[in-house]
Amino acid sequence: MSHLKVYQYPKCSTCRSAVKWLKEAGHELELQHIAEQPPTVQELRVLVANSGLELKKFFNTSGEVYKNLGLKDKLPGLSEEEQLDLLSKNGMLIKRPVVTDGKKVTVGFKDEQFSQSWSV
Repeated sequence: MSHLKVYQYPKCSTCRSAVKWLKEAGHELELQHIAEQPPTVQELRVLVANSGLELKKFFNTSGEVYKNLGLKDKLPGLSEEEQLDLLSKNGMLIKRPVVTDGKKVTVGFKDEQFSQSWSV
């Protein structure tokens, strides 16, 4: 049984589905409330590096906070450091759930993606 860390928002139905999927697959989960305790800049650096994704893929582009801050227009002009800082200060900006085993990382929840990455 593998131990996974899941950055999630308990009220988010996608997060709940992902957590249910992971538990049913036999994983032991460490759940971290992404809004109350967002990942630090350092944690985010590691997550982004291990995900193989561009940093912009970590932004929850459909979220209220993203829209209210006008990030669609601002994001391209921000440095990587500024983007990481934004994400670390507001977990609601992060596309969720973020799941990691310390080596690989997935962002968001899709059955196929989880089957490839997290099947035991």
